[in-house]
Amino acid sequence: MWRLVAPILERTCRVVSFDFIGAGGSDPTRWDPDRYSTLDGYAADVAEICRELDLRDVVLVGHSVSAMIGVLTAALVPDRIGRLVLVAPSPRYVDDADYRGGFSREDIDELLDSLASNYLGWSATMAPAIMGNPDRPELGRELTDSFCRMDPDIARVFARTTFLSDNRVDLAGVAVPTLVLQSTHDVIAAPEVGAYVHDRIPGSTLVLLDAIGHCPQLSAPEQTAAAVLDFVHAR
Repeated sequence: MWRLVAPILERTCRVVSFDFIGAGGSDPTRWDPDRYSTLDGYAADVAEICRELDLRDVVLVGHSVSAMIGVLTAALVPDRIGRLVLVAPSPRYVDDADYRGGFSREDIDELLDSLASNYLGWSATMAPAIMGNPDRPELGRELTDSFCRMDPDIARVFARTTFLSDNRVDLAGVAVPTLVLQSTHDVIAAPEVGAYVHDRIPGSTLVLLDAIGHCPQLSAPEQTAAAVLDFVHAR
């Protein structure tokens, strides 16, 4: 998902990339449904990577739900995380009385039921909608392929963990400089959600990308990379 952005960042930055347990090239035998039933398990893994590689003053870049994993990681290892870049973040997907996440609880329940009953069909339908950019169908196919490489049983747990998470209270505790990157059109995390994250994280910076869809690192890689580099080098 970062194949177009990483080479640009690597020109001036050391880039450490990894796959979360259960995705990509990770070891499927390490998957534990209890550990990964909350985002805390993923944050603990990122913290472990930072300790194992002795990484310090890290600029942690997280996309979508990984943005909230980044927020949690910064609280776990504040001595190692120097900055956060939150790409298309959402602290909660379900609408609340004073908060609009973009989905009703009924919407999420239907989504999870559809995913559980036919994961491959769900992926083929949802990935292009999440990606947006119908004039560039190759992007939707790439996201579909990414979804389909995930074990369906793991995907069901991950989806439930993601779409039922609520990390709104964690935003106020972010104590490092933070960049919020938001697409102008995003069916998963609307601009008002990005604005909410920006408002709740003290001193954060919000950049609205001229991009469509939930994955600007694929649909607008040059813009995304430029915004990250501007933030990284603004010391």
